Amino acid sequence: MRNLDAPRLCSGTRLRIAELRRHIVQATILAGGAKGETVLIPRIPIIPTNLPFQFKCLQFPINVAFSITINKSQGQTLKVADIHLGTPCFSHGQLNVGCSRVSGARNLFIYAENKKSRNVVYRDVL
Repeated sequence: MRNLDAPRLCSGTRLRIAELRRHIVQATILAGGAKGETVLIPRIPIIPTNLPFQFKCLQFPINVAFSITINKSQGQTLKVADIHLGTPCFSHGQLNVGCSRVSGARNLFIYAENKKSRNVVYRDVL
């Protein structure tokens, strides 16, 4: 892993991939001072010097992360969960299901616009 353009593109920067090309990745920065900026990430040559032979490998300096819906996570145990509440939960108990996938609060990260979200409760059911 390499810091390409600190502090914009450095370890821990979250990106949304917009387009994958053969030699370049186009992405949008999701957080921080450069939030919303479109960036181009090239393949970086990696040439090890501690081996008795020489070779060059071209790699993108990114770690891949995956996302699933709260409903798909039901019944799973996750080491770490990051819940994005850009739109509020749409069904009763959905937020509880999302929050209960991890074993402790230290492994749960929640993002909500203005630090608020609606929890849907159907009073007729209660």
